[in-house]
Amino acid sequence: MPALTLAQARIVIDAALAAARRQGFKPMAVVVVDAAAQVVASAREDGASALRLDIALGKAAAGIGMGANSRLLAQRAKDLPAFFGAIASVAQQKFVPQTGALLITDADGAVLGAAGASGGSGDEDEQICMAGIAAAGLTHA
Repeated sequence: MPALTLAQARIVIDAALAAARRQGFKPMAVVVVDAAAQVVASAREDGASALRLDIALGKAAAGIGMGANSRLLAQRAKDLPAFFGAIASVAQQKFVPQTGALLITDADGAVLGAAGASGGSGDEDEQICMAGIAAAGLTHA
């Protein structure tokens, strides 16, 4: 079974934060989790607020838990607010169904984990996750 490595997770994070700096985004946090939503690596830039890591983890864990990217989950949460509120209250992991996380897949489409970011708009968070995943030679679903 393929697994996400620490080396890959660090590349995702470093490239994501580099993309944020190139774009002039606010200070960011990025979390990479494995297929069980367990943290492989995380980083919070100087100046990023204290909750950024928690939010990034919640986005990535929600993606793994629901098997979908957070943009789709954000839309589903708007359509089914009571259901998503219930999930958040009973989930054993952080659960933040907001744009800014992507499932990480290998060349065969197997889910290896997820990358979540927080600090900018949801679109900015998602954009830097895309850059990080691509830099690691991986794909996203």
